Amino acid sequence: MTLDTEPDLSDFSRIDFSNGAVAAVSGGSDSTALLLLLKAHFDRNAPATKLLAVTIDHQLRPQAAAEAQAVARLCAARGIAHRVLAWSGHKPSTGLPAAAREARYRLLAEAADAAGIGLILTGHTADDQAETVLMRQARDDGPGEERPREEGRGLAGMAPATLYEWRHWIVRPLLGIRRAELREFLRREQVAWIEDPTNADTAFERPRVRAALAEGDGAPRVAEAIPLARKAAAEREQLGHRAAMLIRSLASRPAAGLVRLDRDFATAADSRAAIYALRILLAATGGTAFLPDQARSEALFGRFRTGPLCATLSRTVIDARRTGIFLHRELRDLPPAVALSGNALWDCRRRITLGDSSGALLIAPLLVAPLGAALAAKRAIEGHGTPASLVRAALAAEPALWQDGECLGLLGEGPGLPGEGPGLPGEGPMPAAVAAYPAVAPFARFLPSFDLAPADAVAALLGAAPVPAVPFGGHSAGLPRAKA
Repeated sequence: MTLDTEPDLSDFSRIDFSNGAVAAVSGGSDSTALLLLLKAHFDRNAPATKLLAVTIDHQLRPQAAAEAQAVARLCAARGIAHRVLAWSGHKPSTGLPAAAREARYRLLAEAADAAGIGLILTGHTADDQAETVLMRQARDDGPGEERPREEGRGLAGMAPATLYEWRHWIVRPLLGIRRAELREFLRREQVAWIEDPTNADTAFERPRVRAALAEGDGAPRVAEAIPLARKAAAEREQLGHRAAMLIRSLASRPAAGLVRLDRDFATAADSRAAIYALRILLAATGGTAFLPDQARSEALFGRFRTGPLCATLSRTVIDARRTGIFLHRELRDLPPAVALSGNALWDCRRRITLGDSSGALLIAPLLVAPLGAALAAKRAIEGHGTPASLVRAALAAEPALWQDGECLGLLGEGPGLPGEGPGLPGEGPMPAAVAAYPAVAPFARFLPSFDLAPADAVAALLGAAPVPAVPFGGHSAGLPRAKA
């Protein structure tokens, strides 16, 4: 059975499916409806489009395997390719929902890679969006929370698209649709769905919020949360664009691992955007997944106007001098030496890969470790108004390749930067199959489409790969817009 008409539930026509799509399908109502709507859209408009349904068995409930097989039978009846992937191994005793989410996206990305597909779709709905906003609002307003709300970042909720690992776009085309509409659609099509008891387990935060919204005042709270999310998302995008302009005009990279801000940054008229830009740059320089505290960042920014200072925030040393405001990674808490693997994110600041042709080099293992102060001192030079001491400090925290106690060279150097010559005294040859690229730390794992402008600006500053094109036609970061 195929759908003769596509219900007015999502505008898939705005999404670029030229490279196919992976649909995450748990068997619940939302993801099942997403799959059927996608199949109808492709059958009608692009029958050659590759569609792969993927079910993740988290191996947390004995019924999960049977539920995955039920999805497989539905896909077989509809002529849809389907895979079941299992989250095997240790399950944490705390933080289980977050760990399961991480495993789910990792497995979905692996399935997309194996199929040669770059786009992953999930069935998140307006109900999920409202729950997310209300959960974050409760955290902001909760007891003991003293810092100011972070410019509406959390209240923007889930983005219509999120870039995972700087490679795969995760798209949520049903964010403007209520769950009840999707279930009514499935009833009309006489398609059953699975009720996961985990979704009603009030030991976890989201089910507690969901249960509260099912009570008498739930409908108006959802109705208020959706426009709140849209407003916060628009403000976040606008602030990001202004922060990106400041980064592009006032930030430079005089040496590997070193960021310089013009002194004009301290007196920027748009202080909100400057503080936002500073928070992003601190996280990117220090290799942290989360932006530093809003209040502490505001205090730091205020001190820029009072004269020279040296401070540390988010694993980043801030050295404000007459010649500029310099940021570099502090030497504490750097990763220990680790064996080079096929694909690794080092200190959240470098993506390091090892090609298959390096097998002959592994007579002694290749290690990744910080360059260290001694070798940094041999290579750092002063240039472009940058003191050699700052170049040395920055280089010492940069990743280098080591073998048998010998440094083979820095990883991920950019050409033509001060202090980045062809090699250190005594360095061996750098294996051609080893590649390292800068990563934009706060967005290295998950980049919401709200934050495209500042992420792209920092990527250009650090020499990272540009953000892959967003899979929306006529895109602005907030598209596709949810229905009222």
